[in-house]
Amino acid sequence: MTNTVMKTTSFHDDPLRLADIAVEIAAMNKWYGEFHVLRDIDLTVRRGERIVICGPSGSGKSTMIRCINRLEEHQSGKIVVDGIELSNDLKKIEEVRREVGMVFQHFNLFPHLTILENCTLAPIWVRKVPEREARDLAMHFLEKVRIPDQAHKYPGQLSGGQQQRVAIARALCMKPRVMLFDEPTSALDPEMIKEVLDTMIALADEGMTMLCVTHEMGFAQAVADRVIFMDQGQIVEENEPRTFFGAPQSERTRMFLGQILGH
Repeated sequence: MTNTVMKTTSFHDDPLRLADIAVEIAAMNKWYGEFHVLRDIDLTVRRGERIVICGPSGSGKSTMIRCINRLEEHQSGKIVVDGIELSNDLKKIEEVRREVGMVFQHFNLFPHLTILENCTLAPIWVRKVPEREARDLAMHFLEKVRIPDQAHKYPGQLSGGQQQRVAIARALCMKPRVMLFDEPTSALDPEMIKEVLDTMIALADEGMTMLCVTHEMGFAQAVADRVIFMDQGQIVEENEPRTFFGAPQSERTRMFLGQILGH
């Protein structure tokens, strides 16, 4: 398959701008046994950049972002996050995970803990934040996602949209430098999707570095600095939203957009 990728200029052309790189993936490959799931992935994400990743099921989108915090292990190439190259060194993996927040398709909240306890657990145990400070921090981010009144409830007492907003607040409590979203609205009922997307838009407006796997093309058009289309484990095309949606370069991208946008 021809890989027609729209490339941005490498930051390595200007060493003074290396500090602007939040995530760098170079010649990265991953296999599941004999199945080559990610093929020669190259991607550079600047600090404060919002990247939306789309593509058909099985194209490797979620696997790629899960490699960024080592939830999945790559077999060749390199991944550098905030200046730290991911390897088998557990200390480096832990260091990267402290700086990278992740919101999953399913909320992954602890059902036996209150919303406040869910949000304070990692800052207290991982970042060693004093309990009172962690509670203040959690309330600050619950305010940000507009559900401070739910702090003392349990996850099972909240709607799906509210639970996903808690998951976002919980990730923010670790004060990450990068946020990864893995199809954060796909498990939600349609009426709950907007409240989660609105929360993510507000986060993007504050300059958070974000990589988001989603089929919400309206969100991509509103928020993304770049949209990436993946198919069969490769980045087929990447561009700023106006060009990506208005004049896609690859026939495969055009076909995908025609199916998902209905034209």
